Amino acid sequence: MTNKHKIIIMRTKITFLFTLLLVGLNVGYAQQDEECMTKLSIFHEYVKAKNYDAAYEPWMLVRNKCPKFNNAIYIDGEKILNHKIKNATDVKKINYINDLLKLWEQRGMYFASKTKKGEYAAKACQLMYDNRKILNKSKEELYECFDNAYKLDKVTFTNPKSLYTYFSLMVDLYDAKKKPAKDLFNKYDDVVEKVEEEVKNYSEKLNKLIEKEDTGTALTKKEGKYKKFYESYLKAYDQISGSIDQKLGDRANCENLIPLYNKDFEEYKNDALWLKRAVSRMYHKECTDDPLYEKLVKSYDQTAPSADTKYFVGTILFKNHKENEAIKYFQQAFDLETERFKKAKLANRIGLILKKKRRYGKARNYFRQALRLNPSNGRPYLSIAAMYAASANNCGSTNFDKRAVYWLAAEEARKAARVDPTQKKNSSKSVANYLAKAPNKAEIFSSGRSGQVIKIACWIGASVTVPKI
Repeated sequence: MTNKHKIIIMRTKITFLFTLLLVGLNVGYAQQDEECMTKLSIFHEYVKAKNYDAAYEPWMLVRNKCPKFNNAIYIDGEKILNHKIKNATDVKKINYINDLLKLWEQRGMYFASKTKKGEYAAKACQLMYDNRKILNKSKEELYECFDNAYKLDKVTFTNPKSLYTYFSLMVDLYDAKKKPAKDLFNKYDDVVEKVEEEVKNYSEKLNKLIEKEDTGTALTKKEGKYKKFYESYLKAYDQISGSIDQKLGDRANCENLIPLYNKDFEEYKNDALWLKRAVSRMYHKECTDDPLYEKLVKSYDQTAPSADTKYFVGTILFKNHKENEAIKYFQQAFDLETERFKKAKLANRIGLILKKKRRYGKARNYFRQALRLNPSNGRPYLSIAAMYAASANNCGSTNFDKRAVYWLAAEEARKAARVDPTQKKNSSKSVANYLAKAPNKAEIFSSGRSGQVIKIACWIGASVTVPKI
């Protein structure tokens, strides 16, 4: 016996208590297979040491002999087989891939309560997609796999990469004329709405931690780990949102959308979900000049009046140059929305429209509402900063005072990175841009105003402190 194996046996004895905890101290424990218990401790120690090749044999023995023994068989087994897949040649790789697919099926069979159906079905599809060439899988087969996983359990089908792959395959099949435009747009809406659900989920969890920090209370070590976890998922969803829109590209342009929605209008004119999606798609693709858009909005408002419909009525009024009336509808929409996350999103959307129309004071009010309701979204800070910067020339009596507005803009832009990891790059770029336009050290020295507070008038109505030199 080698020294290495002696060490493993010693560690096995030491971790025997750990094994008892894994298995559970109960009456049935005495009836458990002793060999499985010993081998489980051995392969688990090897896995902890990342010695997956040594773990393989004892793991397979436990898996085959005692498949119901402990969920560690499937947790560690996934790591072992992923290692084998990564390092095997094509022929062996196929065997290991198929075995991992089988392992996930067995986990679902023996530990159903610990195996989320949508999550593991999507993992299986993703594994086949990532190895589609050696497995000789067609895009049709892979799409059906993801589609079945989504339909099986949409709630736990949450992996950002898999959601993107699912939609990407739909686009490829549409391009190959194997899926109609109607299916493409419906699947786009399905996936985008699913991403929004997950963003809402993680944002609400992250908001609680940010609000705790804002009160001056430090996060616990566990909360700090959760914060990083939530931020990483929000970043991943932010990335795939852009990739999904990029993948869709011009396929959802007005030339394609208008004929499709005109053709289907009579059939779906009382279907609230269809109307919501049609209106949203027409709006986001800037097809609002076509008469169809107004017809869709009116039907949507008649069929299911809501915060959503009032918002879209407001967009029509804006288009028809009835801005004051439109603003009233936007306020109605905001007042009607009761769900916090949706209310925040709506406030941001209204703010962006008012910003574009240079109604900066009202826009800022909505952006601040958005921040109050969803403090982990940093985009409103960047919007406020941009409005300050755009107003610099009009807010100050001297050139120095006007350029001081850029310090205020930079302060707002910095806040975005503090609360929102997806906006760090944009925040940093904006801050650098604004500071470059603000008075430099030499100008501050010449002015003799180092450390002074400058009151900024006009719609901004704020103060900024000149940096000390």
